[in-house]
Amino acid sequence: MRAPLRPLSRRGLLTGTLGSAALLAAGGSLAGCGTKGAQQTEAGCVSEDLSGAEKKLAFSNWPQYMDVDEKDESKRPSLDEFITKSGIQVTYTEDINDNNEFFGKVQNQLAACQSTDRDIIVLTDWMAARMIRLGWIQKLDPTKIPNVQANLLPSLLNRSFDSENRISIPWQSGLAGLAYNGSVTKELRTVDELLTRPDLKGKVTALSEMRDTMGLLLQSNGHDPATFTAAQFDDALNKLKKAVDSGQIRKFTGNDYAPDLAKGDIAACIGWSGDVIQLSSENEKVQFVAPDSGVILYSDNMMVPNKATHKGNAEALINYYYEPAVAATLAAYVNYICPVKGAQAEMEKIDPELAANPLIFPDDALLAKSAVFMALDEKQEKEYEGKFQQVIGA
Repeated sequence: MRAPLRPLSRRGLLTGTLGSAALLAAGGSLAGCGTKGAQQTEAGCVSEDLSGAEKKLAFSNWPQYMDVDEKDESKRPSLDEFITKSGIQVTYTEDINDNNEFFGKVQNQLAACQSTDRDIIVLTDWMAARMIRLGWIQKLDPTKIPNVQANLLPSLLNRSFDSENRISIPWQSGLAGLAYNGSVTKELRTVDELLTRPDLKGKVTALSEMRDTMGLLLQSNGHDPATFTAAQFDDALNKLKKAVDSGQIRKFTGNDYAPDLAKGDIAACIGWSGDVIQLSSENEKVQFVAPDSGVILYSDNMMVPNKATHKGNAEALINYYYEPAVAATLAAYVNYICPVKGAQAEMEKIDPELAANPLIFPDDALLAKSAVFMALDEKQEKEYEGKFQQVIGA
């Protein structure tokens, strides 16, 4: 049931083929986000909903982020069931490989209040926050998504960029924390150990996703990643710089750290829960660690872009995936945190081992240690990313 490790990180700003040149391009694009014509308002960019007359829906998602039939990969059981039950024909496309890359695909249309020919897109928190800030996403009708209102995990309520859950609905979530290979090193418990323990020198990687690496360092300094100051960010960054300068950290990665961790080429890292679940299924000595100081909780979110003409159909699909049994079917395949209350009991019927996995169904104690990274405005995003990239040498 487990999907193979993803070749590209759905979390990274600068992973895969993106490098420092892409950062400059992204920064330039972002700087232009506030220019006249890019920003939209609900009154100024009105979308027509044709769902009553047109039973169809265009859904863009990341690769390997939907359950498939083990015997026939052309079949997607949960999605096929939705099509059968609702009569809504879904065109499902795996055309999101990187948040910034996708932003580049659609920014001209959305800035001009034009259709992207997509009714649902799935983007990570920080990109969702950017698009919401630009006014590019339609508000959802709470009465059309009652399952979301009833079943969304409490830890995903009141997020700073969508406090009422009217614009972005978590598809799947995950944790950024620590991981180590017990075949080549002893147990690891804290961020400070990762950054300073002599036996780990040169055998450590961290994530090139600023929000996850810096979020964990902020927490290790006793600061809240959801409400930090510029001075607190700089303190955490100095801590990271010391680890880079000393040679403690070998490199910064997307989720390409996973094969190296599995082989023991690196001993420990900052990593993502979904990857480590898959590695630990092959080698139980590979362990994910939630430091006592905290973990970073992130989500990839379903959103309806402006000028999408099937918002009602999109709401029907969003509501469907918040049925606990459907959510369990999906989670059994993708192995990320299921954002739906009640799905754990349904997972017991599918795979009791997965139902007991705290990285798919975190307990209250783990969720109490989690934080969602603060939504950044344009100036902050450019400033913090720039400082981070200087330290990691991108």
